[in-house]
Amino acid sequence: MGITKTDFMRGMQCPKMLWLDKHKPQMRLIPPEIQARLDAGNAFGDRAMGMFGPYEEMTVYRKGTRIPDKKRMAERTREHLQKGTEVICEAAFIYYNHYCAADILRKTETGYDLYEVKNAPEVHEQFIRDAGFQYYLITRCGIRIGKAFIVIHGPDEANPFVPVEVTEAVKEYARVVDAHIWELNRMQKEREEVQVEMGGQCSNPYECWYMDYCRGTRKEPEQITFGI
Repeated sequence: MGITKTDFMRGMQCPKMLWLDKHKPQMRLIPPEIQARLDAGNAFGDRAMGMFGPYEEMTVYRKGTRIPDKKRMAERTREHLQKGTEVICEAAFIYYNHYCAADILRKTETGYDLYEVKNAPEVHEQFIRDAGFQYYLITRCGIRIGKAFIVIHGPDEANPFVPVEVTEAVKEYARVVDAHIWELNRMQKEREEVQVEMGGQCSNPYECWYMDYCRGTRKEPEQITFGI
């Protein structure tokens, strides 16, 4: 068990959130409006794959499921990097069991540029952190990343995708990743539930899906009783 990009972002927001993801995911309560936003983001990301023309997508699912086969995706990515594929989408990397899938890698004369796609009108700090995690893992796997961009949505359908360069900020955050990824990986494996007092981290930068559980208003399945 390693750390994914999502694990890292959630663990940095609140270690208990990450622990619950691994040990009590059934206690999540995702509001419909949040799920709709996630679905819209995925749809925007799918559209953005073609922003540079023809591309190769690395997504592979485990047989009979919609669960990504991370190992096979990483193998496919290595194959396309060796072939020099110009645009690779959902490029997967594994480093000491830590994992990420980059939205878009675009070949340059010296390596690849990294593009993180976000369905938003402007760049937010958490987007840079997303890209910083990817930069950390990809470069640890021996791939040279020249520039890093956050792709936000443009003003209209004539200009749907706007890349914003964030290279230096991404490189800086990669140092933060290196300073915390190993401790988060250790913590998520703890048998005892991580204890964190509720506070500002419950809603910043994202609202936690375990709020009711932490308040004690959402019980675990074995604790639920029904009247006769």
